[in-house]
Amino acid sequence: MNITIIGAGAIGGVIGAYLIKEGREATFCDINEDHVKQINNNGLQIDGPLGSFLVKAKAVTPTELLKENSQIDILFLCVKAQHTEEALKPLVPLLKKDSIVVSLQNGLNELKIADLVGEERTIGCFVNFSADYLEPGKILYGGVASLYLGELDGTFSPRLSKLQEILQAWGPVEITDNIWGYLWGKLSYAGLLFATALVDETMASVVRNEQYRETLLELCTEIIELAHKENITPLGFDGWTPELIFPRENRNDVLLKEALEKLAQSMATNKKTKSGIWRDLAIRKRKTEIDAQLVPLIDIAKKHGLAMPLTAELIKQIKEIENGTRKMSEKNLQELQDKYKLGVI
Repeated sequence: MNITIIGAGAIGGVIGAYLIKEGREATFCDINEDHVKQINNNGLQIDGPLGSFLVKAKAVTPTELLKENSQIDILFLCVKAQHTEEALKPLVPLLKKDSIVVSLQNGLNELKIADLVGEERTIGCFVNFSADYLEPGKILYGGVASLYLGELDGTFSPRLSKLQEILQAWGPVEITDNIWGYLWGKLSYAGLLFATALVDETMASVVRNEQYRETLLELCTEIIELAHKENITPLGFDGWTPELIFPRENRNDVLLKEALEKLAQSMATNKKTKSGIWRDLAIRKRKTEIDAQLVPLIDIAKKHGLAMPLTAELIKQIKEIENGTRKMSEKNLQELQDKYKLGVI
């Protein structure tokens, strides 16, 4: 059973390296020709919490993959969310009737994938471990975190067990009958992560800053509330606990403070102390995944007549940082807080 990993960056690079390290055959496919060349010539290096390791691997560009014209059994899609369609659509002819496409991405990409390849060939996946592409042939890995697999209709199937067995080369993979709950839980967490990228600070320092805590919690609440409108209850993971945030009237300040401190402590001790969103903005000078993650939520909210003013303001600020008309600054968090106060007072 051949495995093809589309996107050999942070997530795809780590997953593929661990598969290969444990004896699985996997092919990397990436548009970065320097990265592909480095992997083929010298291997892929993973710098993780327990040290570094190097794997020898095969890597190709999308053009080379299409030229080979080999059928794909399992396709792990690990590109940025905004590149889902352009990365997957050309590869559809390489898929067999029983091929499997798994999205190791953020957002609700399973909906787009199912439209392209059919729900019967789509597996839902929630992944939360942190990693960064550093340079051609080198990935920074933050350490083990949650990874869940699930059928889109909530059923259990033999192919889930097979995928779980394969991915356990990386770490503790679990199967769920509520993959949408985890995906929406991650979206609520993504709201917080995008907010931490408004300033040039570590994620932990922003979470620990009580001056803006109520505003940031309300930002996350907007997303959680929208999920409930969609009849989905967001699920918690790795210290993130949506049930402590929403409904608003059920919040326990003591429990919430304890949970956020544990989350901040985990962020502070991770090898990756700033988000991939921050890296996109500050280091790589490229667009973030906000158009594919948070922007669609505004349209969904309109269908329910639900206002999401903080999410809209966050989107506006991130886009302005992307295009260079706004700088990372605490002033951004203050503007977000002013928006919140206008809605409350």
